[in-house]
Amino acid sequence: MRLDKPPYSAEMTALWQNLASSPAGLGSGEAARRLAADGFNELQEGRRRSPLAMLLAHFRDPMIVLLLVAAVISGVVGEGVDAIAILVIVILNAVIGFVQEYRAEKAMQALKSMAAPFAVVKRDGVVARIPGREVVRGDVVLLEAGMIVPADLRLFESSAVKIDESPLTGESVPVEKDAARLAAGDIAVGDRHNMAHKGTRITYGRGLGVVTATGMHTEMGSIARLLTETESMKTPLQLRLARVSRNLAAAAVAICLAVFLAGILRGEGLLLMFLTSVSLAVAAVPEALPAVVTIALALGARQMVRRQALIRRLPAVETLGSTTVVCTDKTGTLTENRMTVEQVRDQLFQPLAAPAIADLEAPHRSPHGRLFLAMALNNDVHPDEAGLPVGDPTEVATWEKARQAGLHKQVLEQTYPRVAEVPFSSERQAMTTVHRTPEGSFLVLVKGGFEALAAACRDLDPVAAEPHLQAMANGGLRILAFGSKLIDKLPEAISAETLEADLEFLGLSGALDPPRPEAAAAVATCLAAGIRPVMITGDHPLTAASIARRIGIIRDPEARVVSGRELADMAPAKLEEIVDRIRVYARVAPEQKLSIVSALQARGEAVAMTGDGVNDAPALKKAEIGIAMGITGTDVAKEASSMILLDDNFATIVGAVREGRRIYDNIRKFVKYTLTSNTGEIWTIFLAPFLGLPIPLLPIHILWINLVTDGAPGLAFTAEPAEQDIMERAPRPPAESLFAHGLWQHILWVGLLMGGVCLAVHKLSMAWGWHWRTMVFSTLCLSQLGHAFSIRSERRSLFRQGLLSNKPMLWTIVATVGLQLAVIYLPLFQKVFRTESLDTVELLVMFAASSLVFWAVEAEKLLARRGLLWYVR
Repeated sequence: MRLDKPPYSAEMTALWQNLASSPAGLGSGEAARRLAADGFNELQEGRRRSPLAMLLAHFRDPMIVLLLVAAVISGVVGEGVDAIAILVIVILNAVIGFVQEYRAEKAMQALKSMAAPFAVVKRDGVVARIPGREVVRGDVVLLEAGMIVPADLRLFESSAVKIDESPLTGESVPVEKDAARLAAGDIAVGDRHNMAHKGTRITYGRGLGVVTATGMHTEMGSIARLLTETESMKTPLQLRLARVSRNLAAAAVAICLAVFLAGILRGEGLLLMFLTSVSLAVAAVPEALPAVVTIALALGARQMVRRQALIRRLPAVETLGSTTVVCTDKTGTLTENRMTVEQVRDQLFQPLAAPAIADLEAPHRSPHGRLFLAMALNNDVHPDEAGLPVGDPTEVATWEKARQAGLHKQVLEQTYPRVAEVPFSSERQAMTTVHRTPEGSFLVLVKGGFEALAAACRDLDPVAAEPHLQAMANGGLRILAFGSKLIDKLPEAISAETLEADLEFLGLSGALDPPRPEAAAAVATCLAAGIRPVMITGDHPLTAASIARRIGIIRDPEARVVSGRELADMAPAKLEEIVDRIRVYARVAPEQKLSIVSALQARGEAVAMTGDGVNDAPALKKAEIGIAMGITGTDVAKEASSMILLDDNFATIVGAVREGRRIYDNIRKFVKYTLTSNTGEIWTIFLAPFLGLPIPLLPIHILWINLVTDGAPGLAFTAEPAEQDIMERAPRPPAESLFAHGLWQHILWVGLLMGGVCLAVHKLSMAWGWHWRTMVFSTLCLSQLGHAFSIRSERRSLFRQGLLSNKPMLWTIVATVGLQLAVIYLPLFQKVFRTESLDTVELLVMFAASSLVFWAVEAEKLLARRGLLWYVR
């Protein structure tokens, strides 16, 4: 039988009847029947692919298929080394992708591991300890501090119960629970104060609850369902490379046919043209691209680990560079994850930094002294083995504030020993301790909510207090009120009724989890880079808005703060309409986080989502890049993420974005370099017959150029430092082509220039009786190396960058030039490559001609710096 209304709003009598249970619990026979009918109290996994299926899926990518074809062709034309190199690259790429995907499949296993291993229930009228997976609806569960809640429960008895719900809701401090019925309506999980949910932990008190939902019907089960139903998004880099792969595959086939037909019409031999066209098709495919991308991402991941960002999926490195919106948690990411008292106000609501020195000698004799004495003594904070305070975060904050004022609890307890207490209860919203004074009287110290103290204090005017309370609340502060009185002797009955009356109002404290010192600067850097930071938190809207204003997330007066309740009443279309103006979301449910990410993506945003709780996992998986917290994050969040912040620091994300942009720039430079080189080769061979020239290059020359110029120099681009303006640009639109901002124009005109220079050398060498084939071969090779030097920066001159700013590139080009000279002059290589030694004049002409591309690109950058090129950003 299912409940006909939410359990938090049901009368207990009706709930017992609906669940066919009672406070005495179920009988073992009935429990067994329900277990057979409903199944075990555990989360179910969606259909999982076998490891073999995951591995084979990585061989369906167009680029991978094209490379496999290239490997076969290379083997057919006798280039076994080239074929093996291609196959190694393909297999390495597939294995890396498989490992990343296999690790992602473990997210559900991590979620299941959060289940309680056992539960204490009432069965047959007696208390029994049973496996958590055997809990059924209607079971009465006993809760104590330290236990993991085994299922969703409605509390019907509660004694100062506090539950850490941060894995489920993101709430930064334990939530106080009680057994009171809540009003009907859709109430957010974080506000259901009479419910305890599966997977959360009891931190304080004890209670009894009846199971209202198990397994996939729990709130944790809802998240599990979202996690299995949510598909991971392809990263912008993956989408761009897929487009490049498809285009190159078509181009390679067209080039092969065109060159073959042109050569045959020119009268070249059939076998020569077949080998030439096939070799050119192989050269047209940048088989080093997957290797360069993988190595660039791997090196970037290594750099990020040094900056406290652990990459779980390599494409995430580049994805950060495409990010347009960062949806970030508040607690521990933007804030220090520790409560700090920011304001203390005295009896007249005036700010008070510390009691006067005279008050410290006998603090119980003055109102200011008693206020700080209450902050020091009225708590259950105690030091751990390292001397650090342990206790409720708000109590630790008041304890620390008193310590800073010179009142140390451990010292004060010698002078003011605690002789009685009335523990905190959610019904009273107050806690009382009684301490013996040096004179033998008794000091009663009370702290609690303002309403509770207002009713107990004889001198407190709630109307006069209202503007001060409102100002503190608007600042996002958690307010505690303090009162006290001196009595000559203890009452016979220690209770709230005998102690919490006729008090003197002492003042207020306002605590806050303060922003990290570096958070504001990190947010400012994001905004300068065109990235919009958005806060999504389980905390109260006022608290969230206060922090957002402090660190600069909220700057525009029109920026909106939206609560989970507002989101629940908002249609998806309406959310998409206003999502660009919302800067803070508070008290949100898991499915709402998913809706936020989806709405942003529908507006064309590339979303980075941070999170630490189970409730964040579906949104982490849905976002282009999910970022989990390494310190406070649950295993579920980590397994669903692409990146883990080892220091839980928002500033680390900003550093990672910079690294991601650098890596994308360098991948783009490699694409510019290799496709321009390939275009130059194609024009050289394709246009020669139309100019009445013989085919200038042999197949071995094409494959050699492809090997020495595409490989090592291409890899050296991965070491290129970041451009100076890298964090001053707007993010790349997720749908932007890899060839945007002048890349295709550059490839076209520089490729034509490269081919034109080679054909000019070809024509002149034949006319002057020089070794024309060796001249063309070497000019083409060295032109590509000069091009690599010149495109190290989009705009800066190489002479301002300096040759030593990328040493791997310098030494790679020096080594490649040496290899090319060896091919020209060493007899062994001359036989293999059919080259001839060049004399001094030929060598100088070859070097001069091959440098023309370098100088032309330097001129292009000069014009770009002066804003004279329309196609360069």
